[in-house]
Amino acid sequence: MPPVYAEGFIGEMRQHKVRPRESLIEIARTYDLGYIEIRDANPGVDPVLPTPGTVVTIPSAWIPPAVLERPAIVVNLAEMRLYFFTTKDDSGVLSFPIGIGDVGTDTPVGKFVVAEKLINPSWHVPESIRRQNPQLPRIIAPGVRNPLGRHALRLSRADILIHGTNRPWGIGRRSSHGCLRLYTRDMAILFGQAKKGTQVWIVSEPVKVGVKGRRVFIELHCGGRETPGLGEILHALSDRGLLQWIDLGKLVRAYYENKGYPIDISWADRIVRGLAEPPGRWLATS
Repeated sequence: MPPVYAEGFIGEMRQHKVRPRESLIEIARTYDLGYIEIRDANPGVDPVLPTPGTVVTIPSAWIPPAVLERPAIVVNLAEMRLYFFTTKDDSGVLSFPIGIGDVGTDTPVGKFVVAEKLINPSWHVPESIRRQNPQLPRIIAPGVRNPLGRHALRLSRADILIHGTNRPWGIGRRSSHGCLRLYTRDMAILFGQAKKGTQVWIVSEPVKVGVKGRRVFIELHCGGRETPGLGEILHALSDRGLLQWIDLGKLVRAYYENKGYPIDISWADRIVRGLAEPPGRWLATS
């Protein structure tokens, strides 16, 4: 089931005991996760041949973005995850793992809208792809060979789609030529609720901060070109009045471990007082 918004972060962390002949890729699909997020949450665990009986972390909690208008879709390329805010309050937010553009065919950032909803779309193969694979036809009809899946949302930049996939192992990776891929079941949910004209924000924010139960959490997806330094993160925390409430040692450890899920960086014996509302859930460091 999609997670429910819960002030500061959504979802909850879980654990899973690896069964014989079970890979992290298969476990990720079971829990609606992408490959990189389950890999980063379990350093030292072989993603292809994990030892049976190993207890792995299921990183099914996320700090969502703040949005000014709803409904809205927000895509964070740094964490390879899409958020869909369905209602006018904080009770409705869905979160899905995505595949994004590979290096050289990066998914663009910016503000878009859903321009068209497509059922069983044909794939008009871009010339750049046909040059790499001349055997491909110009158009691939709907079916198992079609990489767009059964549902697609065309954005106001016509060459960018949010769509399903016939290659689920590409979810949570750089696996497309710029489009955004979702598991088939997730795309069906998104397609059913998103309407033409829905706003779509595509951003790349590797650092997110939220407050839950008056404690400070940080979520890091570092390693890309936009990765900020610790100094930038400290300045951003200071700007939001949170620096006095965090344990610097916990922050440094979370930064270098880079596990991709919310980590409590509060002092063990303090709670955040005097905060009527959580500060910005995105931590801008630029």
